[in-house]
Amino acid sequence: MTTVTGLELLDADLTQRTLAAPPFHAVDGVINFRDFGFGATRTSIPLPLPRPHSHSPSGPGILFRSGELTRLTPRGKEQLKELGITTLFDLRSTSEVDKFKTASPEIEGVRNVHVPVHDGNDFDPMVLAAKVAKFEADEKNSFATLYSGILEDGAHAYEVILKHLRDKPGEPCLVHCTAGKDRTGVFAALVLLLLGASDEAIAQDYYFTTVGLQKVLPMLVARYQEDPVYRNNWKGFLNMGSAKKETMLATLAMIREKYGGAETYVKQYTSLTNEDIVQIRKNLLVARA
Repeated sequence: MTTVTGLELLDADLTQRTLAAPPFHAVDGVINFRDFGFGATRTSIPLPLPRPHSHSPSGPGILFRSGELTRLTPRGKEQLKELGITTLFDLRSTSEVDKFKTASPEIEGVRNVHVPVHDGNDFDPMVLAAKVAKFEADEKNSFATLYSGILEDGAHAYEVILKHLRDKPGEPCLVHCTAGKDRTGVFAALVLLLLGASDEAIAQDYYFTTVGLQKVLPMLVARYQEDPVYRNNWKGFLNMGSAKKETMLATLAMIREKYGGAETYVKQYTSLTNEDIVQIRKNLLVARA
């Protein structure tokens, strides 16, 4: 197995086959783009987009996830529209977008809603250096701290998206951050928990980011090696950039132990009620055939 400065490179044929199959979609210029149709439950499944090669129930796609849209091409814009996407929810901070010059492009007929999980000093060099150093020393607990912080700081952002899913099931949306791993990944885990997906399915969905980022690893390495905060603690950065199943399994356990589960978290950290959660389930789930 080869690497790009320590980042895992998967077999090229396996990567291509995986990216060509559900839950991934080809959107030109967008990294790690896929839908939420992967987390199967015993009685129902998240509503997938109908595909010629899929045996899943037909119906309009509602919820998608990805990394940043900075390199979205004209063809990619058309592909987003073909998927029916009407709203983009951007979880990145203003400081992050400014630092890396990665503003999302305007797309005619598509709303771009900025709902930052963090919008303070998250890209202050001293704050970043301390965070990266912790990931070198203790990856497991560092992820627990990071993802707990995302859940608490990002509750308002997540509430905005959940209300969209409650009120506008006929308006498919895309949720994204930079890589589509942490802020987007925690939101995806939360939604899939609400829908009754198994822990293993959610962990596999999280791991798919490893595949979804394969083609852009050289670009990501070049971007972050320009920053001495990352370059001078590369091992910590590699740990922070990983998407291991065991990380998500530990996160799911943390959600249950610290917050009482996904439903309790939603009711305590947002204004949504039991009735709202039931409505979201009705909007996102279809009966298994």
